[in-house]
Amino acid sequence: MPQPTTIRGPALFISQFIANDAPFNSLGGLAEFAAGLGFRALQVPVHDTRVLDLALSEDSVYIDGLQATLARAGLVISEISASRAGQLLAVNPVYDEVMDALAPVDVRGNPALRQARAEADIRRAIALAARLGVGKVTVFSGGFAWPFFYPFPPPPAGLVDRAFAELARRWRPLLDAADEAGVDLCFELHPGQDLHDGATFERFLALVDDHPRAKILYDPSHMLLQHMDYLGFIDRYHSRIAAFHVKDAEFVASASRGVYGGYADWIDRPGRFRSVGDGAIDFRGIFDRLTRYGYEGWAVLEWECCFKNAEDGAAEGARFIAEHIIRVADRPFDAGMRAAAPPDMLDRMLGLKR
Repeated sequence: MPQPTTIRGPALFISQFIANDAPFNSLGGLAEFAAGLGFRALQVPVHDTRVLDLALSEDSVYIDGLQATLARAGLVISEISASRAGQLLAVNPVYDEVMDALAPVDVRGNPALRQARAEADIRRAIALAARLGVGKVTVFSGGFAWPFFYPFPPPPAGLVDRAFAELARRWRPLLDAADEAGVDLCFELHPGQDLHDGATFERFLALVDDHPRAKILYDPSHMLLQHMDYLGFIDRYHSRIAAFHVKDAEFVASASRGVYGGYADWIDRPGRFRSVGDGAIDFRGIFDRLTRYGYEGWAVLEWECCFKNAEDGAAEGARFIAEHIIRVADRPFDAGMRAAAPPDMLDRMLGLKR
């Protein structure tokens, strides 16, 4: 059994905070904003050149400048995020046009080029994480089978098997590259992706030979909205959890809308994301279990809320995480009562020797 470990944090995933206005339009501005709220690290995405330019990821001067920018604010990088690239690595054609919105302009309308760019970006993200000493890249899996997740009529036999075989074929060389670099790929189990729960992750894992670099980004919000046992998930998969998004959600039963939301906007759905602390997730139980199982990573706020202001959500989230981190004891509470005993004394205590 792993030993309890104090979780690091709070950290902030900055993707939802990038904007055109200062201080949210540069890495330096975002770093100062986050540090001012008490965050100690940033999870940095690779899809926006305002905060990180992958094209310069091998430029020593650029990398040194990036690290200096964070150091001035007293921050480090918790993980590199290549989630969008992961999603674009495997796209069912029904989503081609909508997924193009996530792709660089020069590869839109060309699925083959879009996939090749996604693979190249993931490889560069892996190399960058290794170079920075971060060791973790968060990703989505992409999805071929998602249009068939609730099928009527049922899909032809073998369709889902074929989808997962191709997904594994595309990810296996990237997992191998991550292993060579000493980097974990942390799959966020997320609806819309073929890897969206424990069962689909296990299915994928079997096809990549239980690859040691295939890890999980644990986000309980997506599990609550799927009506999963998100605490039991930690008990079952803790050895694979290598990243953690602190994101809240709630499900309020409705007389007119179900789990799928009736095509409503987020604020009108029965299941919706909330600012951390405003939803229904048992974060005390989550922090307790992750600490118990020796999770060594960061607690990273991912702010997504259907109506609260983002800056308020960030400020509250930093305090919330700090208050939930369990500082592990450096000695047992009953250490003063524990005494060593020679074998013959143990035998006498058990009545084995008189």
